[in-house]
Amino acid sequence: MLPRSRTMPSRIHHGVVEERHDIKHYLQVEVQPKAQNESEATNTPPDYSKCFDDDGRLKRTGTFWTATSHIITAVIGSGVLSLAWAIAQLGWVAGPTVLVLFAYVNLYTSNLLAECYRSGDLVTGQRNYTYMEAVKAHLGGWKVKLCGWIQYLNLFGVAIGYTIAASVSMMAIKRSNCFHKSGGKDPCHMSSNGYMISFGIAEVIFSQIPNFSHIGWLSIAAAIMSFTYSSVALGLGIGKVAEHERFDGSLLGISIGTVTHAGTVTGMQKIWRTLQALGAIAFAYSYSVILIEIQDTVKSPPAEYTTMKKATLFSITVTTVFYLLCGCFGYAAFGDLSPGNLLTGFGFYNPYWLLDIANLAIVIHLVGAYQVFCQPLFAFVEKWCAQKWPNCNFVTAEYEIPTPFGGAYELNLFRLVWRTIFVALTTLIAMLMPFFNEVVGFLGAMGFWPLTVYFPIDMYISHKKVGRGTSRWLALQIISVACFFVTVAAAVGSIAGVVLDLKTYKPFKTSY
Repeated sequence: MLPRSRTMPSRIHHGVVEERHDIKHYLQVEVQPKAQNESEATNTPPDYSKCFDDDGRLKRTGTFWTATSHIITAVIGSGVLSLAWAIAQLGWVAGPTVLVLFAYVNLYTSNLLAECYRSGDLVTGQRNYTYMEAVKAHLGGWKVKLCGWIQYLNLFGVAIGYTIAASVSMMAIKRSNCFHKSGGKDPCHMSSNGYMISFGIAEVIFSQIPNFSHIGWLSIAAAIMSFTYSSVALGLGIGKVAEHERFDGSLLGISIGTVTHAGTVTGMQKIWRTLQALGAIAFAYSYSVILIEIQDTVKSPPAEYTTMKKATLFSITVTTVFYLLCGCFGYAAFGDLSPGNLLTGFGFYNPYWLLDIANLAIVIHLVGAYQVFCQPLFAFVEKWCAQKWPNCNFVTAEYEIPTPFGGAYELNLFRLVWRTIFVALTTLIAMLMPFFNEVVGFLGAMGFWPLTVYFPIDMYISHKKVGRGTSRWLALQIISVACFFVTVAAAVGSIAGVVLDLKTYKPFKTSY
């Protein structure tokens, strides 16, 4: 018999039904009795602690490096390719400055959030397994439901955004080869629908991975891919700057009257594009929504929050350096005409094979990133259904299926059906609204203030009992209010961009 899944109880093995009416079985293993005093805690049976953590769950095995790979996979996503465009809207002064400010805010609030993984004591307090559980433990009330709606809608939106981004990269590979074979005579226009469906099929398969603790290998592969395509984009940007022997761009960003692929930039469009750029940068750093879930995979000692803070500092430092290099050299190469997806700006000429490698790396990365972001949503729905119908075999039963490589896969019918429906729905919506930059900007705006700033700050204030009116309380509130206005501005800019795109849009007939 295999170890029980973290997301589903195994109620059926080899056709034998185990009658379980207590929902505690959902929590995978019997809970270890809580120690009444310090001496009792130190006298825990040694063989028990080798297998289980202090909450009775199987021993966590995550390390600094696995946490770092999860963060990098989540952070360095398709958003990095839109940074040159974002800096082009803001200019040489505001662009890099805003990028560094967003990095600092994310680092600061992520450290606050890491201390909220446990309620009470940072080392021995009760664990919160998800972002929503942390909000419930520290804040409670209506904020829990609000957090749940925002978090899971954001994750749902990220899945749509990644489907769009993956299809753009797959089409870029096909078009570059088509363009190369025809010698530039064939424009090679094609529809994105087939590529979105292909990505969806791949995600249906990978979505059957039971839970977060089983995707470490996929996350590491995705992190490697993110550095691959980022490095290619950076190298090509540097090459283009060296070829021109000058830096394009201006101090204040794109000029009014500039003729772009979308038409001539007006004064009002300049404002919308500037606000949309804020959302694109916010999206490029969005990972706080899954920080608690990542931290729940980390082993201790040392304390989980210590490892998480180190992983966060290292990851955000590395990604910020990459972001600055890719965004700035991309802007230097293309100036006001910087494309929404940096790799598409280099055209289909040589070295076309290098662009193909970069775009393939993007697709592989997005396959992993999709899972990193969606696993918390999968777990939430499956846990809720298991609690709602604990005796329903369709929801809770798991069947062992032998695999060719030895061992067995635990098939859960509800997981198979519901995750397949989820992927199909995100794919369908992506086909309906394939606006890459606008979707990226709106998702960044929707998740930035509530999930990255507001809830972490409020939870920290509650956890540390920061007194109202104190200097620290005022400083935290100033950060929260400032970020709220940034979120509103970015959301308005992105919605305005979608409205403009809808004027020339036909459902399911988008081609490139």
